[in-house]
Amino acid sequence: MIGSIKGQLTQKSTNYIIVETTGVGYKIFTPQVIHVPLKLNSEISLLIHTYVREDQIALYGFQTLTELEFFELLLTVSGVGPKSALAIMSLAEINMLKSAIASGDAAVFKKVSGIGTKTAERVIVELREKLKDEVGSQPVAKEHSDALDALIVLGYSQQEARQALKAVPNDVADLQQKIKIALKALSK
Repeated sequence: MIGSIKGQLTQKSTNYIIVETTGVGYKIFTPQVIHVPLKLNSEISLLIHTYVREDQIALYGFQTLTELEFFELLLTVSGVGPKSALAIMSLAEINMLKSAIASGDAAVFKKVSGIGTKTAERVIVELREKLKDEVGSQPVAKEHSDALDALIVLGYSQQEARQALKAVPNDVADLQQKIKIALKALSK
């Protein structure tokens, strides 16, 4: 089982990257938020989840242990495979996703292609108890998700919108205020 990879980023695609180490290129699926800002031919180090099925072996890469553990937690949910888990992780930061689980906001998860109402509710039901100790004063996911959608409607890419929303302090709960702060960050 591969636990981590360190090497040179040689290729980037929409859903995966190729990392070459000791003459072998490994195809690693990553959340878009991880590989979009990476530069080709740069040195990269990722923690790996090796997914094995009878017809495939796939590698999923993450920059932090928190991301890897959340990905593996999503895989414990019935009906959520690795591609759906990656798509969920590309929606928002992990603390926002945990907040959505804690607050029972299934609409956040239904934004992922292939996840309907039943699967979104299953994610919440199966993970709420497992995450109850971790979710304290987390930011409200619904407002964050709505702010992200508003910025995308205004013509910003998902990556730009997510980056701008990082400038919003966690104690700002008002949707309009979140958008205003994010737009100021984008204008800089």
